[in-house]
Amino acid sequence: MQRRGLLIILSSPSGAGKSTLAKRLMAWDPTLKFSVSATTRAPRPGEEDGREYYFRTRAEFEAMVAAGEMLEHAEVFGNFYGSPKGPVEAAMNEGRDTLFDIDWQGGQQIRRSALAKDVVSIFILPPSIADLESRLRGRGQDSEDVIAGRMAKSRDEISHWAEYDYVIINRDIDEAEEELKTILKAERSRADRQPGLTEFVRGLNREFEGR
Repeated sequence: MQRRGLLIILSSPSGAGKSTLAKRLMAWDPTLKFSVSATTRAPRPGEEDGREYYFRTRAEFEAMVAAGEMLEHAEVFGNFYGSPKGPVEAAMNEGRDTLFDIDWQGGQQIRRSALAKDVVSIFILPPSIADLESRLRGRGQDSEDVIAGRMAKSRDEISHWAEYDYVIINRDIDEAEEELKTILKAERSRADRQPGLTEFVRGLNREFEGR
């Protein structure tokens, strides 16, 4: 009873834990396909093209958008980010779920696309704004100006929480992970996501008739 793959969208303000939760979910279920985004930002130390991101020039990125090769895209902090469409559609047709670690703008575009019925969207909230800032500073990756920019943008990002199917408050990373797993298990078990279910039940009825 192969089903179409789901598009699992994780969004949050920077520092709320969505990337950590995405990695944990992938470790829990290795069949999940992670949607590697394309971006125009420069690689950070240790990052490789095609692993963390597809690193593209602005001209290359714009050409992909013009050719309809992006499922979603947005400009964030002066750089473009987007999800290539081809790998996502291939995974869906194979019955594999694809995990997106994207912001509300990208999530909104996917939810409004032709693939909307296959989307499960989840927003991650921090327990407090003080905690959010502490996590950003704890990364040790960004300058004070970048941190200030991310904090200023967080209020707008958080305002979009009601657009999502589910909301998780990340007070404890282990508890948030368990909530995330529960959501995925439930969505996979929905009757309308199991295309062979009707025929399976007919088979059960035939067994009754043959008794």
